[in-house]
Amino acid sequence: MMLKDKVAIVTGGTRGIGFAIVKKFLEHGAKVVLCGSKPESAKKAVDALKKENASWQVEGISPDLTNYDDVKAAFNAVAEKYGRIDILANNAGISSKEPFTSYTEEMFKNVMDLNVTAVFNCSRAVVDKMKEQKSGSIINTSSMVSKYAQPSGIAYPTSKFAVNGFTLSLARELGPDGIRVNAVAPGVTNTDMVKVLPKELIDPIVAQIPLRRVGEPEDIANAFVFLASEMASYISGVVLSVDGLART
Repeated sequence: MMLKDKVAIVTGGTRGIGFAIVKKFLEHGAKVVLCGSKPESAKKAVDALKKENASWQVEGISPDLTNYDDVKAAFNAVAEKYGRIDILANNAGISSKEPFTSYTEEMFKNVMDLNVTAVFNCSRAVVDKMKEQKSGSIINTSSMVSKYAQPSGIAYPTSKFAVNGFTLSLARELGPDGIRVNAVAPGVTNTDMVKVLPKELIDPIVAQIPLRRVGEPEDIANAFVFLASEMASYISGVVLSVDGLART
């Protein structure tokens, strides 16, 4: 149990990678508050987890992550209930695939708001408590496109480049307070978004991966567990690639 009795908040925790993170945290002994975009989706995720293991301490909330006051009120309630916040996993996000000439200001803003502004809001909402504790771990979900970009959907890689910069800068600022800040950059992962892609699109991608498979949400979640745990107590300001690729 690498996270025994730790209190964690996971945004975007109702499905895919986020749900896998929540489950892994619970398996390792954490008490988890998951954030969903809607109360119904948060409840559904909590019910599914409780059905699997009734002893897990998990609950759901649904603040508007793009609204700092809403996030702060929700996270303050978590801190008041549990007495501390040890881990924040900033996982909520959206992607886009539209070509640049089809982009509107609203489309660009929607991606940046959830992928970047929400990361700022959630981190800002926990940092005072973590400073008070003199400890804490903030882990942000980046992406392989933050290193390699992508040929369309310009807002998504832009947002993930921003997440990397945020991660490294905040790690430098909060390190003296005992707070570690890292990011995980998943590669192609077997989520709902990937499952609907045609085989002829996926096969060439898999052929370039030495492990000859796409990642599973659990592969990404394992990296979150490691970075949240004391085993990573001297790791901060790292963007950890979890993409199965070999690189120098």
